Amino acid sequence: MTSKSKKSATEKNKSAKNKGGKKKTPAQAEPPQIEKEPTTAQVPATAPVPAPAPAPEAEVAVSPAVDAGDRERLLHGTHHDPHSVLGAHPVPGGVAFRAFRPYARSVTVVSGELRAELHDDGDGFFSGLLPLREVPEYRLLVAYEGNVHETADAYAFLPTLGDLDLHLIGEGRHEQLWQALGAHPTTHQGVTGTRFAVWAPNARGVRVAGSFNFFDGTGHPMRSLGATGVWELFVPGLGEGELYKFEITRPDGSRTLRADPMARRTEVPPATSSVVTASHHEWGDEEWLARRADRPVHEAPFSVYEVHLPSWRPGLTYRELAEQLPAYVRDLGFTHVELMPVAEHPFGGSWGYQVTGFYAPTARLGTPDDFKYLVDALHQAGIGVIMDWVPAHFPRDDWALAEFDGRPLYEHSDPLRAAHPDWGTLEFDFGRREVRNFLVANAVYWCEEFHIDGLRVDAVASMLYLDYSREPGQWTPNEHGGRENLDAVAFLQEMNATVYRRCPGVVTVAEESTAWDGVTRPTHLKGPSGFGGLGFGLKWNMGWMHDSLQYMSHEPVHRRYHHHEMTFSMVYAYSENYVLPISHDEVVHGKRSLVSKMPGDWWQQRANLRAYLGFMWAHPGKQLLFMGQEFAQGTEWSEVRGPDWWLLDPAYGAEPDHRGVRDLVRDLNTVYRDTPGLWQLDTDASGFQWIVGDAAEDNVLAFLRYDAEGNPLLAVSHLSPVVRHDYRLGVPEDVPAWHEVLNTDAARYGGGDVTRTDPVKPEATGWHGRPASIRLTLPPLATVWLRPA
Repeated sequence: MTSKSKKSATEKNKSAKNKGGKKKTPAQAEPPQIEKEPTTAQVPATAPVPAPAPAPEAEVAVSPAVDAGDRERLLHGTHHDPHSVLGAHPVPGGVAFRAFRPYARSVTVVSGELRAELHDDGDGFFSGLLPLREVPEYRLLVAYEGNVHETADAYAFLPTLGDLDLHLIGEGRHEQLWQALGAHPTTHQGVTGTRFAVWAPNARGVRVAGSFNFFDGTGHPMRSLGATGVWELFVPGLGEGELYKFEITRPDGSRTLRADPMARRTEVPPATSSVVTASHHEWGDEEWLARRADRPVHEAPFSVYEVHLPSWRPGLTYRELAEQLPAYVRDLGFTHVELMPVAEHPFGGSWGYQVTGFYAPTARLGTPDDFKYLVDALHQAGIGVIMDWVPAHFPRDDWALAEFDGRPLYEHSDPLRAAHPDWGTLEFDFGRREVRNFLVANAVYWCEEFHIDGLRVDAVASMLYLDYSREPGQWTPNEHGGRENLDAVAFLQEMNATVYRRCPGVVTVAEESTAWDGVTRPTHLKGPSGFGGLGFGLKWNMGWMHDSLQYMSHEPVHRRYHHHEMTFSMVYAYSENYVLPISHDEVVHGKRSLVSKMPGDWWQQRANLRAYLGFMWAHPGKQLLFMGQEFAQGTEWSEVRGPDWWLLDPAYGAEPDHRGVRDLVRDLNTVYRDTPGLWQLDTDASGFQWIVGDAAEDNVLAFLRYDAEGNPLLAVSHLSPVVRHDYRLGVPEDVPAWHEVLNTDAARYGGGDVTRTDPVKPEATGWHGRPASIRLTLPPLATVWLRPA
């Protein structure tokens, strides 16, 4: 630029700003000082600079400073479109540059060889009018006390979300919502940085606050992207590891600092910031995923080991767990692990069931990539991964989802519908499409991004009923006058349909404790109630769990009066696709560990436990066992202490007692996986036949399990502490001999070793309505499995 042109532009600017001899205000300040060469460190050119030109004679230059109204809204965090004010904009007389940099000493525009220091307008605002014909590519040189920071201008960029994203978000149909909202390191318009987006439709303004601006979001206001309620900002120069939150101005003008609902990584609790992250994990489970959908889960072996990761081996990280957990589970023969909730939660004592970070694995054990490493290791060991998922409710923490943007947003607007009566939490508003989208996409997220093989959905019953734990007057009937939560029904149906469509081989499991009709029925098939099925793949059989544990808790002499508690489950065994759960809920809060529920002395307790496990593994339905119960831990589970692994120390005197139970679990799983009759027809009544279900006086239960080819397995449970000799059982006549394949009384399990090694042949004596029968010696408090020899 020549000195003549520089002088001409300057004189015109001065003339326009000081006409009439008025005193200059900040908005009428001196124009930027333009230099040809940098006076400090050399700034590399980013693009050719358009030749500046004097403003046409007829065009009157305007003040580049932010006007009073915009200035006030930016200062108070209530501006919906800061990009329309800040950045570079063509105006009469050239291009106006405006920056909002609180605490900065100076701001200089740099473009190629052009360098122009902007005028300090006060309160962090800087502006200048450059005599340019069009907006150039430029950067800002921002000087603070003690340092100078060079960066691209955040307000020079187009939105990072496209029309399709916004359309799908507005409809509540964005099935990969996590790719649109949240924080994502990216390259935008050739510049590296992080794009931020958050849904806050009630906010008057939203700003990004983080470690990069000392958690003062004043200088980083976001723009509203129309009616969707989404706010967006691309911040150049930011990358992985930055901490951030959203500073939201509520409708009443107050402000709140909130963690990102879509954060994919968080700080380690009790710290609550979200963390910018990107995944670099390279998966090695292609073979597992390729064959995962080969066979429907309800027609496949499914034996689950339930784990609370933080306490399984206290102190281990995800990567350290990956070195131990897969090997342990594979050795015991389980097909799957079920992880108690891994999504971020503020209070460890909630075990993960009060979630604040629905898209972030808990940082207590490592990074999201570390968690992927664990899932990958389990898959490569041949073990599927089920994850507890909690879409029913969320805690009230004031930095999380509760009244996120100043009004009920994720929770229902009706306080009676919002407040969960049991847990002091808030229930999701399943009738709001954006909330349903948040949750449906979250289910898909864990399956697609973390290769999770199944979701066990917690507290389904509390979602389905409007009157759940509520007294009359505390709830309002639905539009048909009923107690069913129609919004929750629609949500669960949409979630299941979406997951099964997008993620072949994945299973969803309902923890549902009532007799709701059609939990595992397809969503398009209506039942007697008039509802379509909820669409789950499996359902926890809470009735079986309650009844069978109640029976086992009785002294054997009294069990004859409670025999129905062990047989009633077969009345409804094929009404749903069931899992038989002995979960963490049954071994905490005074309920005692599984072995401690059993009556009698220590020998009888262990014998009862072994017999019960043998009955459970043979009963129609899949099975789930909580950690520590596989080796007869005597104490209740504690999330602080974890399982009592010292019981398996060879130096401990009673170690053989605990190892024996663990060896039984291993053998149960081995025979189970090798015997299709125990799993192939779990949901088909043709796969089960009673031999004797009414031998209450003898405390005996005997039944046959069949596979699709008609091959049987005979399971006999004898739940009295005596030996019964020559006990006659009716059997099919087409089996020439039966061979004992498992006996829970075997010496290696800690039993009395009342076993049989030679085959037993049927006699032509009719019994139990069958033409043939066998005579067995039944061990005390034991379950015996026999197959055709």
